[in-house]
Order: sequence, then C-alpha cells, then structure tokens
Amino acid sequence: MEESKKTILEVKDLVVSFNMYKKGFRKEDLEVIHSLSIDVKEKEIVAIVGSSGSGKSILASAILGLLPGNAKTGGSIDYMGQPLDDVRRKQVLGTEIAYIPQSVDHLDPVMKVGPQVVGVHSTKEKQRKMFQKYQLDEKVEQMYPFQLSGGMARRVLISAAVLETPKLIIADEPTPGLSVDLAMETLKHFRKIADEGTGILLITHDIDLAFEVADRIAVFYAGTIVEISPTEDFKRGKEYLRHPYSQAFLAALPQNEFQPIPGTQPYAGNLPEGCLFANRCPYVSDRCSGEIPMREVRGGKVRCVNAT
Repeated sequence: MEESKKTILEVKDLVVSFNMYKKGFRKEDLEVIHSLSIDVKEKEIVAIVGSSGSGKSILASAILGLLPGNAKTGGSIDYMGQPLDDVRRKQVLGTEIAYIPQSVDHLDPVMKVGPQVVGVHSTKEKQRKMFQKYQLDEKVEQMYPFQLSGGMARRVLISAAVLETPKLIIADEPTPGLSVDLAMETLKHFRKIADEGTGILLITHDIDLAFEVADRIAVFYAGTIVEISPTEDFKRGKEYLRHPYSQAFLAALPQNEFQPIPGTQPYAGNLPEGCLFANRCPYVSDRCSGEIPMREVRGGKVRCVNAT
C-alpha cells in the first residue's frame, strides 16, 4: 500500500474581503474569496485554473501574507501542521516556502539580478548552474532588472525560487513570456522537484501544460473552488468531471473548439444566494438556492448538490 503523503499546506474555509469605499464616504467589506478550502501534499503539484478575476492570485497573496492593509481574512492557513501566521512566515518564507510572482516587478530595480537570486541562503555556483538550465547567459547576473526582457526576468524569478529545495513552492503564472518549449521544460523541472518531496501550488492559464505535470486540478469560479479532481479525469473528458462549470471550462479550451456558455461570472459585490454558477447552469434545481458544501464524489471534491 502506498505510503500516505504528509500535508504541507492546508487552507480551510478561507474568506478574504477588502474594506472599500462604495459611494461618497460610505465603506463596506467586499468579499472576494468565499469559504475556500484546498491542500497540497508533499510530492504533489496542485494546479489552480479558472477564468481571470476569479480570485486565484488573491489566494496566493493570502497564503504569503501579501494582502494590502484594507484586507480582512477568516478561516485558517496551516503549514506543516502549524498555523502560518506572521511570525511563522518570517521564519519560512524564502527558505522553506518559495514564491514565483506573476509580476516581474518583484525584482529589486537597483540590485543586479545575480546577487538577488543568490540571496543570503545560496551560492554563486548554484545560481550559475540554474541560469544555464534556464538559458540565461552568465553576463545576465551582472544586469539590472530594467535591462532584461520580460521572458528573461521571468526566468530569473523561477531560478531564484528553485535554486534551493523548498518544501513548498507557490507559483503564480510562472510561464507567460516563455517559449512553449521552455515553459514545458520549466514545468517538467517542477515535476522533478515535486517528485523529490516538494509540494507545489501552481496557478496557471497554461492549462494544457499543467495537464502534463499536475497531480490534481482545482477549478476556481467567482472566488471559490468548485471542484478538485485528479488530473487524469480532466484528460479523459468532461463527462468524468463533477461540476457543470468544470465541464464547461474544459469544453471552452482551444482543442475543444472554444465551446462557449451564456452569461458571465458574478461580481463579488453582487453574489447570488446558494450556488454561484446557478444562473449559467443547465442542471439548476431548487436545491441550488441553499447551502452548497464541498463534498466528495467519485474520488474528487465538488461544490454542487446535483453532482453524482
């Protein structure tokens, strides 16, 4: 029997809201993440997919403590079985937890990129080997971020994150700006790192590439996760998925001829009661207006009362 894997990251019932001005001087809390739960185990890549604006990057920021000052959070985030609070983050960020941000602006503009990648925990020898792997010339280490192309800057960020062997990598759209071959090589490298024990939370729009390396796929919709299932189910076809949105999402991919569905994702400030997908769902019923818990169905998890 396969040895059970240790849970590295566990997010339970996460709620994120932003205190914002609505009209005049009236402020209100705009809830953008709702009752979200997800976990990442050692030796596992969990890919997060979904349309733009569904809250994927906000989840990464909440885990890493990077939310702005007007944000409020609820629920819990545990790392290696302990709460990931501000004190714990200071201990593990940059060493045990690595972050690949979506924006290349995270590079220090007044520091050469070589020393940035080496930091205080690694060596120039390791940095040069990683630059070689990601097709970065040795002279790049003496450049400043403004001298890099977008693709070069992204490869520098990836190099910094995987230079050592962290226990958890959170990668927020790591492949835009890379060639298809280099993007695939990057994700294959992630797969190798995961096989050696690291857990990886991969936020991506490169869904076809994620299908080749991820163990599970989590589908985001309107600020929460509607389905988490083995990647193999997505590769087999939409009839093997559990949530109507997951099925529609898969059908809308280019290889499936961009099959659209009517309607739009609801705005965070005007969410419907019950199922957030109900107004676009072909299987909607009276049961969809009540509470919609996450439950286990056919080896996956789904937020749908009608899924079988």
